[in-house]
Amino acid sequence: MFAKAFEELPPFPNNWRPKVLIANRDIPKIGIDLLEKRCDVIYATGLPRPTREELLQLIRGVDAVMWGNNEKVNIEMLDAAGPQLKVISTYYTGYDYIDVKEARKRKILLGNTGIASKDPVAEVAIGLMITMGRRLYEGFLKIKANQWEKRPQFLIASSIAGSTVGIIGFGTIGQKIVKRLEGFEVGEFLYTGHKPKPEGDNLKVSFTSLDDLLKRSDYVILSCPLNAETKHLINRETLAKMKPTSVLINVARGEIVDQEALLEALQNNQILAAGLDVTTPEPIRADHPLLNLPNCFITPHIGSATKEIRDDMSIIASLNILQGLAGVPMICPIP
Repeated sequence: MFAKAFEELPPFPNNWRPKVLIANRDIPKIGIDLLEKRCDVIYATGLPRPTREELLQLIRGVDAVMWGNNEKVNIEMLDAAGPQLKVISTYYTGYDYIDVKEARKRKILLGNTGIASKDPVAEVAIGLMITMGRRLYEGFLKIKANQWEKRPQFLIASSIAGSTVGIIGFGTIGQKIVKRLEGFEVGEFLYTGHKPKPEGDNLKVSFTSLDDLLKRSDYVILSCPLNAETKHLINRETLAKMKPTSVLINVARGEIVDQEALLEALQNNQILAAGLDVTTPEPIRADHPLLNLPNCFITPHIGSATKEIRDDMSIIASLNILQGLAGVPMICPIP
């Protein structure tokens, strides 16, 4: 699919070589090599990621940007770029750090990598479900502390089999999670959103309200985008509606969860556990109290971190840029 799309790109007029900024040096070269055949590529140098000051300098005069960090693409950044900026493609699926309204007002084309496979993210979600639902992380800490107790009720947990799994955000990732869990003999799947989806019927997943999902689910999985509606969707009020035996899984964005409210809920055993692949901020500071809880396990936002998927993301972002500059529809535009 990608090879054909590159072959079908029309040539730029008058041997034009657009200037393209790669805003993170760590993005795989496989896609950028394709950009370099037709563009003059500028790299940000800071590792693990460049400073905002460096980006504000490097973005001046470029025609396109491949964005690969959480720095805000706001009026300040767009003003620094200048009126010739035509295309921004994120390297990631999320784009909450881009002022979409302002960019579109300036007629800048926007793309992301949302069509890359979401299988690895679903795998991490299920890994976190098993780790926290079966209290594996807590058991590991018990062994390290020489607290292994040989008694029948030690670290009793509940099985995924027969449980109710609630998914908030029934897009590609949510649907992948359901498909991966089919062999676990889940008792019931629920999802919530603005309206029912035909995919829910196909996968035998029941549409319900947020309140009902929170009250009934043994596992609550967040796979929705971050926006004004979902920021702090999981807060003191919504956490209070969950079962004391329920597990919260977040493979979406950190700010969907009010972390202070989650900390209190976990400390007070208001819910059983949480497994998080995302936090606020990222990286979370090493002395954050969530990291000291036996019923909270955090991974460093590695849901899509497989070589195959990260290479595909580099190719998709590069193709977005070349298509946008050539005036043809992007393979993965931001909706």
